[in-house]
Amino acid sequence: KFEMGRPAALCKMGSKRVRPVRCRGGNMKYRALRIDAGNFAWGSENCTKKVRILDVVYNATSNELVRTKTLTKNSIVQIDAQPYKQWYLKKFGVDLGKKGKKGGKEGKEGKEAEEQEK
Repeated sequence: KFEMGRPAALCKMGSKRVRPVRCRGGNMKYRALRIDAGNFAWGSENCTKKVRILDVVYNATSNELVRTKTLTKNSIVQIDAQPYKQWYLKKFGVDLGKKGKKGGKEGKEGKEAEEQEK
């Protein structure tokens, strides 16, 4: 029965290249040969964005798939976080990725405010 299937597409990273494949009943499926972006979800924040794929980091099947940057169903990929940062800034008003200054003006103003309250 396995002989009825088609060979795997082995989708790589790169500019978008999609080919139509004829299926049973004359229907069409679209097989991705190269992809540069995908639809990814930030589960805890209930946010989904279309973002660029930067790199294939890990694949449990084989290290060769990581080396050749092949995208499969179980691949761990690194993506561009900028759309999520913009969404978070718009919704919560917090700029992710920026570290606060410890010895800056904010620290002095906080100490002065505490002294005034006492």
